[in-house]
Amino acid sequence: MNALSIRSGFIDHMGIELLRAENGESEVRLALSSQHLNSWEVMHGGVTMALLDVALSTASRSVAPHGTGVVTIEMKTSFMQPGSGEMRAFGRLLHRSTTMAYCEGEVRDAKGKLVAKAMGTFKYLRRLAVGREVHEQRHHGEPSGD
Repeated sequence: MNALSIRSGFIDHMGIELLRAENGESEVRLALSSQHLNSWEVMHGGVTMALLDVALSTASRSVAPHGTGVVTIEMKTSFMQPGSGEMRAFGRLLHRSTTMAYCEGEVRDAKGKLVAKAMGTFKYLRRLAVGREVHEQRHHGEPSGD
């Protein structure tokens, strides 16, 4: 399975770059710009959580059969210190069942300082029902439908 092929307009808009996703581990990078900052001019907490969500979910998806995606069931985040500059997030699969994945991860700044930690639960899906519609994941190279 190629976790690098998943398309997400949100992730692209944020500028999150997937560096590695294999064997239940992942690494993503984000070079912070003004749009990622809060009023203190450090990384906004929502950006931190988005970065962690991508890292954890990608780690869980890296061991799933082709065509399987994940949705976040819950995620707990602890913020250690403000983030600035280039951020890296690391995800690691702790346990997997047929339908669920349990992961942990962290965000570190360019100097390697711990910015935030997270634990999350993800559900494996092949299709996502939204109301009466069934959605499939989009991959790079496929039309977006926009």
